[in-house]
Amino acid sequence: MDIKGLDYNTRREPLLMPEYGREIQKMVDHAITLPTREERQRCAQTIVRLMVTKVPQLRENSDYEHTLWDHLYLMSHKKLDINWPYDVADAEKILDKPAPMRRPQAAGRVRLRHYGRLVEELFERLKTMPEGAERDELARMTANQMKRDLALWGHGSMDDERVASDLARFTDGRIQLDLSTFRFEKPATAAPAESPRKRKRK
Repeated sequence: MDIKGLDYNTRREPLLMPEYGREIQKMVDHAITLPTREERQRCAQTIVRLMVTKVPQLRENSDYEHTLWDHLYLMSHKKLDINWPYDVADAEKILDKPAPMRRPQAAGRVRLRHYGRLVEELFERLKTMPEGAERDELARMTANQMKRDLALWGHGSMDDERVASDLARFTDGRIQLDLSTFRFEKPATAAPAESPRKRKRK
């Protein structure tokens, strides 16, 4: 639908710094057209004072004034001819996007989704560790994490025998839990929410 007199954002040039709004951008565009450097300089200083009111959180940075002038330089598409109070040569770095993170290359597909990759890595570590207190402690933590994972996923039985069986199987028999002496951690349970009707009126 096209209504005469209405100006839609979809028809306007995209804003390079949308956080400052279109009115600030119009001021920057106007400053570029002013005939003298003195006029452009005064206009730029006024614009910067207005910019900080649009994004007041910038004041939390020690170099926020430099940042504002960098932003002004970018919003003018580097066409504003003034005496810049700061070096704006590196301003364009603000627009640089971080390189996309690469997915972990190790171990392609997760075989045991209900336990996850980290628990699988613990199984591999337990296979190679020598007997001793360090391996016993890691086995204890692994067993408790396995039990929490089974409870979280609702993956069949989550009883102690299931955890002991899986731990022995996936460590090639290196870790054998003695369920007559081994004690699992008590699972944390969230406190039930108090009903609004049961709350006492103060």
